Amino acid sequence: MTLLFAPTRIGQLDLPSRIALAPMTRCRTDQPGNIPNEMMADYYAQRASAGLILTEATQISQQGQGYSFTPGIHTDAQVAGWRKVTEAVHTAGGRIFSQLWHVGRMSHPMFHADGLPVALSAIAPEATVWVVDAQTGQGGMAECPTPRALETEEIPGITADYVQAARNARDAGFDGVEIHAANGYLIDSFLRSSSNKRDDAYGGSVESRIRFAVETVAAVAAEIGADRVGIRISPFITQRGMDDPEAPETLLALARALGRIGIAYIHIAEADWDDAPETPRDFRLALRAAFPGAILVAGGYDKERAEAILAEGLADVVAFGRPFIANPDLPRRYAENLPLAAFDGETLFGGDRQGYTTYAAYEDTAPA
Repeated sequence: MTLLFAPTRIGQLDLPSRIALAPMTRCRTDQPGNIPNEMMADYYAQRASAGLILTEATQISQQGQGYSFTPGIHTDAQVAGWRKVTEAVHTAGGRIFSQLWHVGRMSHPMFHADGLPVALSAIAPEATVWVVDAQTGQGGMAECPTPRALETEEIPGITADYVQAARNARDAGFDGVEIHAANGYLIDSFLRSSSNKRDDAYGGSVESRIRFAVETVAAVAAEIGADRVGIRISPFITQRGMDDPEAPETLLALARALGRIGIAYIHIAEADWDDAPETPRDFRLALRAAFPGAILVAGGYDKERAEAILAEGLADVVAFGRPFIANPDLPRRYAENLPLAAFDGETLFGGDRQGYTTYAAYEDTAPA
């Protein structure tokens, strides 16, 4: 028995292990309508041996979409599609949270009637999103335009969209929701002085910059229960115009506020590209002191690094991304020290079952 396989509790949910499936965009919904399908149900059910499954990011509204073929959770058809997924995961013995998403300025004109994504301030993110050309059917990366700044009176409506999405997730059979507040998307852009140049109640001071996140999390918690809510943050991301030296202290202030709401966990998205900034130990300790709930981590972890951070008490659950794509039975492979299959990056976004549900579980080859 290792720490990875020790049971734990997150909010109201008992987990048989501390291994989670990280949320990963895969762009395989049915079109039109961005509807989850049987293929997605198979994909998540294959990975139901995780202690917890976190779904791919799922837009809360049409305004919240930024990539082609990503799932929504704001129409009846989408909710029905997700119900197939949760039923498949629960039948296989798993537990699953929906990750709720509004991309903000990380979007493309094709998803918006007026061609303009929305953001806190009219500042381009200097980033690209994956979109499929309607004429050729080919997917590729496209530049994000300069967004439209939200009017103050529009902001409560977005909170209402999160609440409705959480209600839809509950109705679709999810065990809880994770609010995506990381990686330069809408909530993250509220939090950072580099992207938030507002002079109303949502900009300026730390208290004002965390206001939208706190209001939204509190409203979602009131709707479905705080013990069924988590949030994802990325304290040290510098890409997408998000480099902000104030971010760590801002996020610690947010963590203290979320602790008072009583949500189940905070999930740290750690940068996993080459020469990415490390998450300092002093921040991890400060987050533990600021927030009484569970801490999840994700970003380039292998079995050894996961065991180490659990042993230090700096995390309660570790989420795995690429290794779990290529190894649907990753917990078993870690438990039995079995070899890992290689991940094919060419099949990450879009396509059919190839590189999605076609990765096989390990087969014993020893003679009987």
